[in-house]
Amino acid sequence: MESNTSARPPSGSRRDYYGGALMVLIGLGAVFQGMSYDVGSLTQMGPGFFPVVLGGLLLLIGIAIGATAGRPAVRETLLDTPEQEVMRPDVRGGICIVASIIAFVVLGKWGGLVPASFAITFISALGDRENSWLGAFALSSLMTMLCVAIFWWALKLQFPLFTWG
Repeated sequence: MESNTSARPPSGSRRDYYGGALMVLIGLGAVFQGMSYDVGSLTQMGPGFFPVVLGGLLLLIGIAIGATAGRPAVRETLLDTPEQEVMRPDVRGGICIVASIIAFVVLGKWGGLVPASFAITFISALGDRENSWLGAFALSSLMTMLCVAIFWWALKLQFPLFTWG
């Protein structure tokens, strides 16, 4: 008697199917509930606009997760030997993200939009061990210009570019 285990996906991908399906259901629920309110348009957003857009995004992400669930994950081997080493958790990323949020709050209050947006991007980018100082600086400079263009110029956010105290 042959066992038909090849037709059944591995347990890890079943969790991905279930997770994707759950995201699709939650997204559909948010879209249908948001449609009961006035959605409005992009320029005149109603109270249902945000739930509908977020529900739609959640729906699309759930479909993407479900579509890629059966594919095996590509993993790079970091060791030349077949034995697995126990790796300590890398806390650098988490520390940099928390520090960048604190820096954004402090510099946003006492420095303005430009130093706050530069600091949050720069410190967060340093959380990735593969980033260099120059790469983090270039990314931060670009993101700062983008933040100024979007939030200060286009949206007219009442957040000064520079302030002292």
